[in-house]
Amino acid sequence: MHSVHLAVLMTSHDHRARTLSALRALEGQLGLPAGTTLGVHLVDTGSTDGTPEAVRLRHPAVEVMSVGPDVSRNQALRIASRNSRSGGGGGGPLSGVPGGPSHAWTHQLWLDDGVELFRDALVTLLRTSDAAGSGAVVVGAVRNAYGDTVYSGRRGRSLTLVEPGTHRPEHCDTYDGRVVLVPRAVYDVVGDPDKVFRHRMGDYDHGRRARRAGVAVLVAPGHAGECVDGPAAPGSREPGIGVREALRRVTSVRELPPRQWWAYCLRHTWPWAPYLMVSPYARTAARATLGRLRG
Repeated sequence: MHSVHLAVLMTSHDHRARTLSALRALEGQLGLPAGTTLGVHLVDTGSTDGTPEAVRLRHPAVEVMSVGPDVSRNQALRIASRNSRSGGGGGGPLSGVPGGPSHAWTHQLWLDDGVELFRDALVTLLRTSDAAGSGAVVVGAVRNAYGDTVYSGRRGRSLTLVEPGTHRPEHCDTYDGRVVLVPRAVYDVVGDPDKVFRHRMGDYDHGRRARRAGVAVLVAPGHAGECVDGPAAPGSREPGIGVREALRRVTSVRELPPRQWWAYCLRHTWPWAPYLMVSPYARTAARATLGRLRG
């Protein structure tokens, strides 16, 4: 395996404890090849719980940029990517890992601040990437405390979650952006997440654009890490809520805002775009109606 320089892109918002946990786990990676360097670029979107100050205190080499709370996760990831390419900002590697110039990175690593990487996560991602060549995106699957896969690659129009293999990588069509390794050669073709999207659809769109450009997308063997959060809020699937509330939630920015969902469907699912555009909202209304009737 060749030596690499990883530019780690992270975002945070009022998650001080989990952000620090994610950084500690990143710092504790084992088995990396000789000469590996690692620089972290964190963009905090208006935290009021002291997240930026705590990161600067405990990990002073991490580049921290604070922006307003109106900046979406997707836009913050774009800013972190820009910072990784600029070579400025006074940040750099985590303690214990040699640094290098930001503009010299060979891979970007998208890392969600809610994920604690296992000790061998990075070396597994890098080995998978090395075996596939420089033209592949490698996704790290993430499990919850119960051992269930909750984030990974996705397949098909329905975005079915891909279970990681035990020994071999699994092919997929796109990905959740929790742990994603993007080689420089892929970045030069695909670029950053599209600013049209604010949250998870930016991840899915990025993966679809990569596949359209002929880039292989692989889920690395095993799980890369574990979510440090509790179970996700049920959102529009919460039992007992009415149709109006369920539709309000499903069309919110956290789920499927219609304008962005239409842009995604139009770009990646034609000629099925009109059907796929309305189907999640129709399913949500039907589920809420049936739930009320059964209740």
